[in-house]
Amino acid sequence: MPQRVLVRDPARAPELPGATTAVAAYDDRDRAASALAGVRTLLMVSAAESADRLDQHRAFVDAAAEAGVEHVVYTSFYGASPTCTFTLGRDHWATEEHIRGSGMAFTFLRDNFYVDFLPDLVGEDGVIRGPAGDGRVAAVTRDDIAASAVAVLLSPGEHRGATYDLTGPEALTFTEIAAILARHTGRAIGFHDETVEEAYASRRRWDAPQWQYDAWVSTYTAIARGELAGVTDHVERLTGRPPTGLAAYLHARPG
Repeated sequence: MPQRVLVRDPARAPELPGATTAVAAYDDRDRAASALAGVRTLLMVSAAESADRLDQHRAFVDAAAEAGVEHVVYTSFYGASPTCTFTLGRDHWATEEHIRGSGMAFTFLRDNFYVDFLPDLVGEDGVIRGPAGDGRVAAVTRDDIAASAVAVLLSPGEHRGATYDLTGPEALTFTEIAAILARHTGRAIGFHDETVEEAYASRRRWDAPQWQYDAWVSTYTAIARGELAGVTDHVERLTGRPPTGLAAYLHARPG
């Protein structure tokens, strides 16, 4: 199956046998439409977090429709809705709605938070901090998301109009996550349940816009409210194998 890889920087394009490369950006509708000419099925990976990400998404979806794309596979977010606690999840919902109204077929891959990112939440003092309480998160590996996307792309017609909630095999509290990380690393790692006020204050040591602070803090408050706790079999249904949990991911990770 021929592939076309759209990139902003051709120097960073992966080398894939038989694949061609085209240069385009999500917010450049004309160039994106030209780059997508002849493409029938599009894997649309959500853009980097930014204040105008939704505008970029809408422009790119419009470009895809203009170019004659028939089917969009979009990497969305678990529980995406106009009122979900995680602020960036609202942009994913709005993107889904724009795709629904585009006339193109669609498949939505709603990813939970990433297992791969959990070790990076540990501070230099060995503490994970955030207002997550006893909430649980069914985090999923990026590899499982990629394998699920491949399964859909190989037979897109079978997944037309479907929404898949991609999760790991278990939903863990941050206390449990800290314990798993501690066992793997041999470090003393714990979890401190911040108040929302403490969470904003502790993150203001980084210079960032308000929308970014809101996104960082709502990562945890969404978990506290149980919005990321559901475990599904969708990864296994798509890939034919169970998803990888945190302990197994750490065991297999190089180094």
